[in-house]
Amino acid sequence: MPRMSRRTVLRTMAATGVAAAVPSLLTACSSSSSGGDVSNAGKKLAAWPAYKAAPGAKPDLAPTDSGVQSGYTSYPADLTTTVKRTPGDGSTIRVMSVTFGTPPKPAAENQYWRAVEKALGVKIEFTVIPQADYQKKMATVMAGEAESLPDIINMFSGYVLPREAQFVQKRAQDLTSYLSGAAIHDYPNLAGIPTPAWRDMGRVGGQIYGIPLERPVTGSTLWLNQGLFTDAGMKEGWTSQDFAAVARKATRGKTYALGAAAGSLFGNSVHSAAHNVAAWAVGKDGKFHANYTDERLKATVAFQSQLRKNGSYHPDATSMSSPDLSTLFLNGTVASQQNGFGAYQVLYPDTKGLFTPAPALPYSVDGTPGGVVAARRSFGYTILKKAKKERIEMLLRVLDFLAAPFGSKEWELLQFGSEGVHFTRGKDGSPERNKLGEVENITNLPFRYLAEGPQVLFVAGRPEAVRALHSWQQKVVPVAIRSASFGLVSGTEVTQGTTLRALMDDTITAVIAGRSSMADFDAAVKKWRSRGGDTMAEEFAKEYAANS
Repeated sequence: MPRMSRRTVLRTMAATGVAAAVPSLLTACSSSSSGGDVSNAGKKLAAWPAYKAAPGAKPDLAPTDSGVQSGYTSYPADLTTTVKRTPGDGSTIRVMSVTFGTPPKPAAENQYWRAVEKALGVKIEFTVIPQADYQKKMATVMAGEAESLPDIINMFSGYVLPREAQFVQKRAQDLTSYLSGAAIHDYPNLAGIPTPAWRDMGRVGGQIYGIPLERPVTGSTLWLNQGLFTDAGMKEGWTSQDFAAVARKATRGKTYALGAAAGSLFGNSVHSAAHNVAAWAVGKDGKFHANYTDERLKATVAFQSQLRKNGSYHPDATSMSSPDLSTLFLNGTVASQQNGFGAYQVLYPDTKGLFTPAPALPYSVDGTPGGVVAARRSFGYTILKKAKKERIEMLLRVLDFLAAPFGSKEWELLQFGSEGVHFTRGKDGSPERNKLGEVENITNLPFRYLAEGPQVLFVAGRPEAVRALHSWQQKVVPVAIRSASFGLVSGTEVTQGTTLRALMDDTITAVIAGRSSMADFDAAVKKWRSRGGDTMAEEFAKEYAANS
């Protein structure tokens, strides 16, 4: 039976952008709710950076304005150069980022570290924070003196940090004059970051304080063992009844159709999207409505409860860790798992010779076509410590290098290191990491969480996988279910959101597991609304109006 190594688990987490808790948001709350004048309401709003695609390889499969990604069926034969001169000035810069990898080797012993430093023209003091420690470490950093801040800080989207927007406004460099409108064209790779990523990052007090880490439209995805589901009767245009029937048929012996990890609510986000439920929706009147108050969420929970009663879920769905679930998916114990769309970068190589993975198409409910989960287009953002104009410009040039697009020499260096040292080339010309490259790389020294170019569809040596993914996106991007809260925040969510979400997560899990009833769900929703849910809706509506 194949086992999933720690290395594979870490690669999966890095590829998917796993977030452990409520996403942090940059656009900020009103002064009345949190004591700082960081609201956008009543402010003159800075223009978003003027998008201009950076020079890169022409895709084999074209992107769309709605968000279907560029697809590459082979690695580009001729790499472009997007940065014409060394961006740094020889000084030392201190950077800090979350990490999903193992601790990197020290700079003096790390050839990847030294190669990137040489290309950037700076010395880098890199503090990496394990995801599990990020919230605690950031609390210390945010409480410290301004002088002690690193030059470049990754604000990871996995947590709500108390008074995050106030910290950003007070301590970080206002980048509006450097990046707003056509000013960003001084940094061509940063200008290549799509506008939706900036919008989902948001503003503070009407100004731009960060640089977003762009992510595709498609987010949390139900990944299938395609062969098992096809044999059980999966078909395009299936209904919720079809899905339930296929799940029952694919469950036999020690194989379960549906795998789920603790905290995923039995994969609730995927099923909610199929029922056309968004975390937050906004009506024509500008009022915000939470999924918990939507009758379609109750129908989702009831549907999942029936799937559980049918025996289609693995019995450890409420206690299984994500790494253990991935192991069971690879060895065939479960035929599906919910994961980020970016998991394809790891799933296709790791399932080679075992089975073909595939993202599920949504099922319809009572005659209404279903949707898929739309991701926040910004997986966190990067801020800069306040400094003189010359230093800010130098730091932005460094980030511009890190944001180089796929098909560039800069991208290849960052992703794979130096040819002959960290990788060799396969028959199709694509880089293949050697043993050193498995240790010294962008996962363990996560430059990707400081700045990154637009993500594309590419799987080395698997053109059929890229075509399948591109075709899937063409079908589902138009029906992606997006939360209206993206790019917005409320003071109540910052202070109480994690606790309130835990209340509802625990309740939904208990109902699906058969430990609680729908009456308990209704009671929890009443409690959620009275303890801050209704206030969050009002605050989101106010910020939405300001940003519209």
